[in-house]
Amino acid sequence: MSYETKYILAALPRTQRGQPLVLGGDPKGKNFLYTNGNSVIIRNIDNPAIADVYTEHSCPVNVAKYSPSGFYIASGDQSGKVRIWDTVNKEHILKNEFHPIGGPIKDIAWSPDSQRMVVVGEGRERFGHVFMAETGTSVGEISGQSKSINSCDFRPARPFRLITGSEDNTIGIFEGPPFKFKMTKQEHTRFVQTVRYSPDGNLFASGGFDGKVFIYNGTTSDFVGEVGSPAHQGGVYGVAWKPDGKQLLTASGDKTCKLWDVETRSLITEFNMGTTVDDQQVSCLWQGNHLLSVSLSGFINYLDVDNPQKPIKIIKGHNKPITVLTLSPDRSTIYTGSHDGYITNWNAETGENDRVQGHGHGNQINGMKATGNLLYTAGIDDTLRSIDIATNAYAETSVVKLDSQPRGLDIYNDIVVVASVRQIAVTQDGKKLSSLSINYEPSCVSINQETGDVAIGSTSDNKVYIYEFSDTTLTQKTELEHLGPVTDASYSPDNKYLVACDANRKVILYAVPEYKRLAHNREWGFHNARVNSVAWSPNSDMVASGSLDTTIIIWSVTNPAKHTIIKNAHPQSQITRLVWLDEETLISVGQDCNTKIWRIEKI
Repeated sequence: MSYETKYILAALPRTQRGQPLVLGGDPKGKNFLYTNGNSVIIRNIDNPAIADVYTEHSCPVNVAKYSPSGFYIASGDQSGKVRIWDTVNKEHILKNEFHPIGGPIKDIAWSPDSQRMVVVGEGRERFGHVFMAETGTSVGEISGQSKSINSCDFRPARPFRLITGSEDNTIGIFEGPPFKFKMTKQEHTRFVQTVRYSPDGNLFASGGFDGKVFIYNGTTSDFVGEVGSPAHQGGVYGVAWKPDGKQLLTASGDKTCKLWDVETRSLITEFNMGTTVDDQQVSCLWQGNHLLSVSLSGFINYLDVDNPQKPIKIIKGHNKPITVLTLSPDRSTIYTGSHDGYITNWNAETGENDRVQGHGHGNQINGMKATGNLLYTAGIDDTLRSIDIATNAYAETSVVKLDSQPRGLDIYNDIVVVASVRQIAVTQDGKKLSSLSINYEPSCVSINQETGDVAIGSTSDNKVYIYEFSDTTLTQKTELEHLGPVTDASYSPDNKYLVACDANRKVILYAVPEYKRLAHNREWGFHNARVNSVAWSPNSDMVASGSLDTTIIIWSVTNPAKHTIIKNAHPQSQITRLVWLDEETLISVGQDCNTKIWRIEKI
């Protein structure tokens, strides 16, 4: 059986308060780049639902930039390593790897001929380095600044110049090649966060934590003037030039982006991005006709010059690990919930998304399931909440307070069963009907929609407990033993099987209602580490399992000897949840914050 990735609902940029984020633009105008964790994410600028993810770094990546030729991307990580890799092949073949500084890399710039490269950051022995992209040979020295360097740029025309912006409040000017320190510019009074040359190299702009934006002559580095007075009320995190060099876009922690006329240095337009801390603007990019900015929340805003009050579109999603995944009852919408308590809905056809509004859990969500027009969620704020699917907002009224931290939930005829650390709660319409005290640690809940049997996995004593309803209370029926902590369990859609997985790397199939292990499946055991999630195909023919070992395995119930292994399904990231969209389509989420949609051929 074969498989392929249909598309990736990509993670948002990983942002940090007080830190500028660097966006990379494709010289061909098609894609833009950013980083999240160990991944570099390449997104199509016209259709952001088209994305690719590069995952070959072994530690968090801070910055990625296209070469001016467009054929290569250079990405720099926390350890000071730079990888130069190819954009043409699907495999992104590595061209070179260098270790120019011994600490986090904060920015990268290529020379206009794609031959040389400057990287800057927070090295132990130096704050930057200039070298040949082919050989790594040094072509100069970045010196003359006393604190870590946040930003750098290469003049896109001859004579070549380099500029750097440092936390010692100065801009460093370098001439070459070989590049030598020429002077510092000291107009800023706080950290310099960003420096960028205009597209023709005649000018460069700098932005700092003092809220000021300055313009300098690109050849002589003479001071030309200040933009605005000051440009922003908060720190400036990004500046981006219009391709013709006549306008400048700035992004600031004061929750605005502003558009400036370069010649008069006067304000053209102000974009107010919101009122909360999450609306601080940490980056901007001007690519072709697109003006992008990134909010502290990680949202990517497409600014509208004609209507500055409302972006053309906002790309939402997750930049923290995804912990829960489910579908709407009609299977047209995918719901994902993350470690920080946010839930995003995705159109299963187009990948368009939006974030669920209203007062949610505020922290990790451990259970999520939809029925009718409601989506139920259980979070570690010890509550069960419901979302109105039609309005895409939390219903304030129906919050059920739980006695301890929930670990999973399922729904049976409008009754919601929540397994918490010390009890199982049976609820309906926002009210608790009954509760059962337990002395084990549950991990999941699944209910057989035909018999009403409730299966609850335990991580403390390696068992699956089976309960049955008598009226609205639960009584124990039987228990199933595993050799490791049970992490997930699920009844098949035809209600004939129960599948359970455990930390002992096994996936085990039981026949219902006897709960006998099937003779042909004593256990499925091809994973190399804890299995986190199991999911049934809608026709009950196949089971998918996702593991800590980054692998997804598709098992056939009708042909038990056959299985398909998707290796490195989420490279360097464990699989946290799986769900089938239809007989041929599987959805997976992981700790890499990405949602992947797979086409699976039947075994």
